[in-house]
Amino acid sequence: MPHTFLGLDEVAGGFERSAAVVLPVPYEATTSWGSGARLGPRAILEASRYIELYDPDYDCEPATELGIHTLPALELSRAGPTPAMAELRDAYARIASACGDRFLVMLGGEHSISSAAVLAAADRHEERLTVLQLDAHADLRAEYEGTADSHASAMARVLDRADVVAVGVRGVSREEVDASRGHGGSKLIWAHEMQGGDEWMDRALDLLGPKVYLTFDVDYFDPSLVPSTGTPEPGGGDWYPTLRFLKRVFAERDVVAADVVELAPTPGLSAPDFLVAKLVYKLISYRYWDRLR
Repeated sequence: MPHTFLGLDEVAGGFERSAAVVLPVPYEATTSWGSGARLGPRAILEASRYIELYDPDYDCEPATELGIHTLPALELSRAGPTPAMAELRDAYARIASACGDRFLVMLGGEHSISSAAVLAAADRHEERLTVLQLDAHADLRAEYEGTADSHASAMARVLDRADVVAVGVRGVSREEVDASRGHGGSKLIWAHEMQGGDEWMDRALDLLGPKVYLTFDVDYFDPSLVPSTGTPEPGGGDWYPTLRFLKRVFAERDVVAADVVELAPTPGLSAPDFLVAKLVYKLISYRYWDRLR
């Protein structure tokens, strides 16, 4: 099979016919504990080649109905985090422009890459975006370990241009809590608030504006599901409630683009890679629910 998302060939995954585009960005420079996020995009693509294309939600094969094109991996500058993010913002803007109305999904790599993509997406939309951040961490530090372009600062970098609703947070510093409380555009939904019912979904949806950029750090999931990440935190999200929530987000808001980041593959443990690949497929399917129903 081709080394593309879902193993799609040039017919099913050609750019001209595809409704969605996958952009791998294997960048890692500021991880603060476990490393390996640079290997995440390749692991996602490899695992995706073994996913069954049929989706019972839609009684069809969304991949063949929609077309999903996989771009070559985007390698960023090694001159430092700030030049790398500037390079990514420019490249992402040009790629998004070429994609037009196609749904662009970026695969990371560490979470710092999300800030560049969000800022580039904000430049394309007159209406202020809301970033829906599914994440164990707030990523609101002004800087971390000497750089403002750290994975721990990704959402702090975008608050001037977009609101941020973080869901599933459970590992956070006092600095970040104060930063969120002091900024009207930042809202935190704690992981413990998500236990025992779906009321948190209504609250999160009420906080979202009409246009949403989705950033999904896989440490959002409980590490029993996804242990393969650099900073796992106990008590995270489960598979089916998360899908119910995401399905509602895509049905009730205009999700303009997305990224999935921070998978750090564990040798000999393929289940997390497969889960994340399936998540990406679900995001694309949900984006085009009205064409598939």
